[in-house]
Parts: sequence; structure tokens; C-alpha cells
Amino acid sequence: MDWLKVLVSVIAAIGLFTHSLESFSEKFLIYVGGGLKSAIGNLSQNKLKGLFFGFIATALVQSSSAVVAIVISIVDSGVITFSNSLPILLGSNIGTTITAWLVSLKIEALGISLIALGFILGHFKGRLAMFSKPVFYLGLILFSLDLISENLEPIKDSPAMEFMLSYATTPIIGILIGALVTAICQSSSVTIGLAIILCDSGVLGLSGAIAIVVGSNIGTTSTAYIAAIKLKQAAKRTAFANLIFNAIGVIIYLPLASLFVILVQNLTNVLAYQVAYAHLFFNILIAIILIPFTNKIAILLERKTLSSIESKDSTINNKK
Repeated sequence: MDWLKVLVSVIAAIGLFTHSLESFSEKFLIYVGGGLKSAIGNLSQNKLKGLFFGFIATALVQSSSAVVAIVISIVDSGVITFSNSLPILLGSNIGTTITAWLVSLKIEALGISLIALGFILGHFKGRLAMFSKPVFYLGLILFSLDLISENLEPIKDSPAMEFMLSYATTPIIGILIGALVTAICQSSSVTIGLAIILCDSGVLGLSGAIAIVVGSNIGTTSTAYIAAIKLKQAAKRTAFANLIFNAIGVIIYLPLASLFVILVQNLTNVLAYQVAYAHLFFNILIAIILIPFTNKIAILLERKTLSSIESKDSTINNKK
């Protein structure tokens, strides 16, 4: 097997997938960005509406990072409160599960069809042309996933790959792998897509794939921190809350890892669907557990931030 050729082909396919996701999010947000911010302001007053909106927005934009970054910027501008932003973050995590289903359903012909449709729509005028690029890039997302799957086929029976990925069967190691890959790629969708493709190909076990997918939730919080670096304290708190939610999710998952595997195995015999179900159930479970406490969590984080600022001011005054 020509490892260099396989490696270059896989990297190129992943690059196409990442570019497609970014371009789809960018083009989609150009048309709905203003309305998206307005909707966030209106719906954030109600926890359940905020949760549902976070899910829908992420499912449509296909990027929890983009949605979380927008939420952080809106919190920074004072349009919504820090407390009201938290249910949207939980809903955004559920929205990322749509990517898992896109990969697991294996709708090969849909990607090529959407690329063709987007190209054709671009030759029209008015509203049809406006949606040509989002449709085109959505098709490219699905098409690139097929390319990744095809290019990974030669390593299916590779002893070296099996040895490396065997470590992912330990939940904590799988979570760390998922977090690291997502932080590097700056996209949980890439990590989730790869985990499902490797699992479906028989290269990665079910427990390892689920752990990597759970870990991707942690890795994607790095994007929120980058978005909040130069913003006000409220925006930084929102980014930190996003990390806290996903860290709590991992803590809850670790003792229940084997139960998750048994649960999804009883639902279907298709490995790709099993991973998608696990990802969906995990994020819904975390949302159900945490949403009643978002106000209390917000108060605790605000107090911690305030005490930290006061401590720094006291230290500076003492030095003077």
C-alpha cells in the first residue's frame, strides 16, 4: 500500500470538507446573518425557545463554532444577557448531531446532485441565484465526505492503523483524541465525520468512535475562546460556560460509557447509525440535565469573575 498517496488523498479530501463547511457557513450567514442575530435576541428570553433555536441554527449553518461565535458577539454587544445565552449554547451542541446523520446516511448521489443544482441556480437571477452558493457548498460537503470514505478504504485492514486506533477504545483516551483533532481542525464536524467513516469501515470500534465524538465537543470550545479573546468580560464568560457545559458532559459520560454502547447497539445493527444515535442521545441528555440550572450557573460564573477581578485590583493596589 502506498501510504504517502493515501495520506495526501485523505488530507486533500479533509481539506475540501473543511473548506466546504466554512464556505457554506459563510454564504449562508451572508443571507441570514442579520435575521439570525435578531432571532437570537427575541428567542433568548425563553429557555426552551433558546435551546430549540440553538439546535436549528447550528443544523442549518452546519457549524456550532459559527453559531457560538455569533452568540458571543451578541452577548458582548449587550443585546442579550450572559444568562440567556446559555440555553442557546446547549442547543447548538444538539445541532452538531445533524452532521453525524449526514455522514451515516450515506446519500452519495445527493452531494453530486446539489453541486449540479447549485451550479444551475447560479445562472438564474434574483432569489434563485442568491441560494446557488449555499446549495453548491452543501453538495460539496456531502461529496467530500464520500471522498474521505473512499480514500480511507485502503487502510481498512492496516495493522498499524488498527494498533493506533485501538487506544481509542479506552474512553478517556478516545475523548482526548477527539478533543485534540477538533482543536487542530477547528471543526467538530471533521472529527465526527472521520470517526463515523472509520467506524463504518471497520477500522475503529464503536466505543472508540463514540468517545472521539464526545471529545469533539470539548475541542470545539477552543473556537469560542478565540472569538472572545478581544471582547468584553461577558463574552469571555460565555466562552467559558461553553467549556464548562461540555466538560460536565464528559464527566457524566465516562461512568456511563458502556451503557451508551449497549443502548445504541440495541437500537440498530448499523455501526454508523449507532454512533449518530449515541452523539444525539448524549447531547440531548446533557441539555436536559443542565438547562434547569443555567440561571444558577450564570450567577456562579458571574460571581467568580467578579471576585477574580476584585482580587487582581487588590493585588495591583497593594503593589502600588
